[in-house]
Amino acid sequence: YVFILGIDFKIKTVELQGKKIKLQIWDTAGQERFHTITTSYYRGAMGIMLVYDITNAKSFENISKWLRNIDEHANEDVERMLLGNKCDMEDKRVVPKAKGEQIAREHGIRFFETSAKANINIEKAFLTLAEDILRKTPVKEPNSENVDISSGGGVTGWKSKCC
Repeated sequence: YVFILGIDFKIKTVELQGKKIKLQIWDTAGQERFHTITTSYYRGAMGIMLVYDITNAKSFENISKWLRNIDEHANEDVERMLLGNKCDMEDKRVVPKAKGEQIAREHGIRFFETSAKANINIEKAFLTLAEDILRKTPVKEPNSENVDISSGGGVTGWKSKCC
């Protein structure tokens, strides 16, 4: 576990289709002061998770800006996913689920509501993103049992510290 300049970095290994997949996860937390650094991570990323807080309208409003940044700086075939976090806090919800679904539909990306605190849909989101990346990643050796989809960047945008 490394913490550099307010950016969290983690490695998670998952098994999919009989292959071990190593995910490098770079959490930028969407902070504006890291904008310059963040855009450099986009270039090598194979998957990007955009996360907003369902109890914070401003975090949702920023999603459009982040989607534009991805369009400008990431590879055009990068997998993107939208997550509405803190779904365990329904009583404090200010962003309707339908709004998240709508923006995801408009951009042709997957959408999940999650809770890092209650561990709702977290594993599902990561596995789905990894499967989507694996589906479009050519395997160099047909008999290889390990596929590393972390080279040159990582999955970014997942807020690992909750609430």
